[in-house]
Amino acid sequence: MPYRLLADLTVLVHAAFILFALGGGLLALRWPRIVWLHLPAVIWAAFIEFSGRICPLTPLENHYRELAGETGYAGDFIDHYVLPVIYPVGLTRGVQFWLGACVLAINVIAYAILVRRLTRRRSPG
Repeated sequence: MPYRLLADLTVLVHAAFILFALGGGLLALRWPRIVWLHLPAVIWAAFIEFSGRICPLTPLENHYRELAGETGYAGDFIDHYVLPVIYPVGLTRGVQFWLGACVLAINVIAYAILVRRLTRRRSPG
């Protein structure tokens, strides 16, 4: 398999993971069984954002790009792909912290709704 394709697939997996971490709580409202996949994703995404670390998928993508004869990039996935679309200035520590807080806030709200629904379903009445 060509290395460029592997790099592009890594980007797609990375983007899908971010979307799942961000909005998976909303999916759990429809399919509660995905909670067991989603909660670890949220914890990992928040940890990466709050700690200022780089997800291991970023160096993997860069590795494949280099093997394909392309250049990798410095920074993380969000800085390279997401923020240029949303914020032309780039990723700062404050923005990174805000993104982590958004991931948690969206999911806390979705899970509060889910818990409320499940509690109502189980209570006698």
